[in-house]
Amino acid sequence: MATEENNLMEKIVSLCKRRGFIFQGSEIYGGLAGTYDYGPLGAELAYNIKDLWWKRFVRKRRDMFGISSSTIMPEKVWKASGHLSHFTDPLVECLKCKKRFRADHLKDKKCPACGGEFGSEKTFNLMFPIETGSTTGETTLAYLRGELAQGMFTNFKNILDTFHPKLPFGIAQVGRAYRNEISPRDFIYRVREFEIAEFEYFIREADWEKYFEYWRKEMWGWLSDIGIRKEKVKENDLGPEDRAHYSKRTIDFEYDGPIGDMEIQAVAYRTDYDLKNHIEGSGQDLSFRDETTNEKFVPHVIEPTFGIGRTLLAVLLEAYTEDELGGEPRTYLKFLPRIAPIKAAVFPLLKNKPELVKRASEVFEALSQEIPQVVFDDNGNIGKRYRRQDEIGTPFCITIDFETLEKDTVTLRDRDSGNQVRIDIAAIASEIKKHL
Repeated sequence: MATEENNLMEKIVSLCKRRGFIFQGSEIYGGLAGTYDYGPLGAELAYNIKDLWWKRFVRKRRDMFGISSSTIMPEKVWKASGHLSHFTDPLVECLKCKKRFRADHLKDKKCPACGGEFGSEKTFNLMFPIETGSTTGETTLAYLRGELAQGMFTNFKNILDTFHPKLPFGIAQVGRAYRNEISPRDFIYRVREFEIAEFEYFIREADWEKYFEYWRKEMWGWLSDIGIRKEKVKENDLGPEDRAHYSKRTIDFEYDGPIGDMEIQAVAYRTDYDLKNHIEGSGQDLSFRDETTNEKFVPHVIEPTFGIGRTLLAVLLEAYTEDELGGEPRTYLKFLPRIAPIKAAVFPLLKNKPELVKRASEVFEALSQEIPQVVFDDNGNIGKRYRRQDEIGTPFCITIDFETLEKDTVTLRDRDSGNQVRIDIAAIASEIKKHL
């Protein structure tokens, strides 16, 4: 079983490289550990996930305010948030080969690379420090953000002053964060640069359990939106020793993947820890005033967090399918159409027939005005095109043949079943939209 699971991860990594989903970062220079670049299909898939998330949790809600904060923040922010003192991992270094490892990830006391002895355990901070400024002696220490949350907290007062929201309300954003992982591993699961979708939901302290439960249920709904089966995910209610320094309660949502339990999203009760610390650190009043009762207090916070890269990996693992079609083995990605990087591919039956290529181009141009993420493909024979589109998860293939020239109909092929139906050109867009 373990071998099958390892093979699945290897197949996913190979497919992602071969078909343009994900590449190793800085690959032509030998790569940089813990960094990955998303190719054309990976970028589209990630954008689809982020767009669906933004629509569900921000645009469709009256109580959510979306922002995009800077990825560089001054040292004072991270000192106030506790990250400079708490955001650490246990580090050991091999005395022989000098490679570094997380002490809590080692199964024995010998170096897994060379068998050498380890030096004493040290505490390693995961934050990326940078110097801002142009000349020596005039620099200021800052950090690449280790999480998105602090951007929401430092903008809390701005949202109060400009939009005057009523409790409860949330501040949301999607963006990159950086953690100097000692030993990045497992493809895009544990990396040094990653994307998160997250919001801080501000509430009265007395309501924290109600809203914690509300958002826990909403997060299960999100998994269904993107095609992750509920039976593949479990909740892990973390004990005090496993929770972050700011959390009074945290539930991790863990996907049953080939590398074990994969944390893909979490919901945490951060109390009023952050706002109170930023009041002390900045000297600014970050309390909330109820305009009806004139009551003034520091709100508490529920924080749902969604890892974009980890969610994308889980979506790929869920979608990866091997079967037989027409008596031949086939590999395809069974994406929900709404998140598939390519929604439909348009083919001329034969690429050496100008009349078919011309009509196929016209169909492609018209369809792409109504449905985003449509491609034109005339590379290789029709069978190879079907297999290629199956492997990247394209739900529909549209073939223009000689009957098209006579009757203005095309064949519409379904990815999962391989079945084809004849359909009027004018009905293509509406038929595909039914599934998006």
